[in-house]
Amino acid sequence: MAATIHDVAQRCGVDPAVVQRVLDARMADISEETRRKVIESADALGYSAPLRAGNIGVLYADESGRGLTHPFFSLVLNALRTEAEARGYDITFIRESTDGESGDFLERCRRRNVDGICMVCVDFADPGIKALAASGFPCLSVDHIFKRVPAVLSDNETGVRKLVEYAIDKGHRRIAFIHGQNNSVVTRTRISLFKNTMAYYNLPLPPDYVREGRYHDIALTKNIVGELLRLPERPTCILLPDDLTYLGAQEATRELGLRIPEDISFAGYDGIPLTQTLTPRLTTIRQSCDNLGKEAAQRLIDLIENPETASRKPFVFPVELVEGATIASV
Repeated sequence: MAATIHDVAQRCGVDPAVVQRVLDARMADISEETRRKVIESADALGYSAPLRAGNIGVLYADESGRGLTHPFFSLVLNALRTEAEARGYDITFIRESTDGESGDFLERCRRRNVDGICMVCVDFADPGIKALAASGFPCLSVDHIFKRVPAVLSDNETGVRKLVEYAIDKGHRRIAFIHGQNNSVVTRTRISLFKNTMAYYNLPLPPDYVREGRYHDIALTKNIVGELLRLPERPTCILLPDDLTYLGAQEATRELGLRIPEDISFAGYDGIPLTQTLTPRLTTIRQSCDNLGKEAAQRLIDLIENPETASRKPFVFPVELVEGATIASV
């Protein structure tokens, strides 16, 4: 039977943790005599350390509170995990803050022995996140761009423009936009493209037509939709921050005795399977969750294994307009 760390520890008369640290070359506070004894004992017993799997850390902090049931990021993370495991890497989740745990993000990553970190759905303006991105530690971001940090994201510019132009082609001129919380590049890009596209087509854009909501907040979206529908000159089409908030939009519309799409049209964003089963089926922009997650794993592993040659350029995936039945011709 193969020798174990405990066998080596027993032969040396030291704690197994000391043996592990010597064999991992983490020996700053271990005497030279102890190091020598451990190494000689390991050799005498024929100890061979098991191959260590790679380890990818994931920083994930979903503000909606849905965690790994998140309708969009759960699909991205599942694809990332599948690809990472196929390449011999485990996944370790790193919390943004842990009770009783000191140190910054980089220290936490090193403490958990991760080889690289994927930043998903975090506060990218957090000084700790910025410091981690600038540290030189192998990092990748999803839906955000840092200088010299690889990123994977969807083509949000094309996505928003496609939705607005689709509504315009259907005859809509009074188009409102409920966007997610304005604390990310993705949200700011979507707001800018919405306003620019409306301006390009010389369409009016009252201040009340651009409203800040929260991603995946059904109740808040319901309230905002209700307010928009009570305006003296209400919009004929409302773009939602994501697909899930369509549930709140439906409820607000029903409570006012209105119909979708005869009285009010809606469009979502993400293309999650759930809203494609609702009636009427939601018009939306589909993002490729599987490709985002798979590409994130591949690019981060390449950065870990080939730091000198790995690409650090952002990788932008195309999006697809899914024509449902929630935007009427007017």
